[in-house]
Amino acid sequence: MNRLFGSKPTAPKPTLDGAVTNLNTRIDALGIKVKALNGELSTYQEKLSRMREGPGKKAIKAKALKVLQRRKAYEAELEKLESQVWNMEQAQSMQDNLKNVMTQVDAMKTTNKELKRQYGKIDIDKIERLQDEMADLMDVGNEIQESLSRGYDIPDDVDETELDAELEALGMEVEYEQEMGGAVPGFLQDEVVPEFVDEPPESEDKIKQAAG
Repeated sequence: MNRLFGSKPTAPKPTLDGAVTNLNTRIDALGIKVKALNGELSTYQEKLSRMREGPGKKAIKAKALKVLQRRKAYEAELEKLESQVWNMEQAQSMQDNLKNVMTQVDAMKTTNKELKRQYGKIDIDKIERLQDEMADLMDVGNEIQESLSRGYDIPDDVDETELDAELEALGMEVEYEQEMGGAVPGFLQDEVVPEFVDEPPESEDKIKQAAG
């Protein structure tokens, strides 16, 4: 259908980058022209410096003035074009900054959405219960440690007078048994002969006599 009716192809939309490129191309072309005019002016000035007053010098001076006017016109156009380029570059910078801001906003939206999705799975009450259970377990552990580290010393409420009396009684028992036969008191005996042994073990004195 487009071929039949001869529709025009869609042209790309202009951009700031393209406009700045075109302006810079024109500025470069004008700069070349200004440079050429400066060369002509230098030549005319050199000729005028060597010429005497007369018709010939006036003619050269008139040409130099025309070249100077053209240079001024080009310089004025250059100044306008450079101002336009500056404005477009500022607009381009603002556009780039806006793109960066939009990118940051989109990233923040995505992050916010993801955080809501992740945090939505978290049960705060469950976390609080876990914290309470951990605190209770820590208390139980501390009680167990304190119980295991408890000492088995003599209680503080034991009467020292009773201990002294008991110790004195034990001493009297030792003296009595020594008087009776020199046997070791019962509370100091390390070994007790089992009931199934017929004879008690021999004492050290009997072992030495048998060896001698």
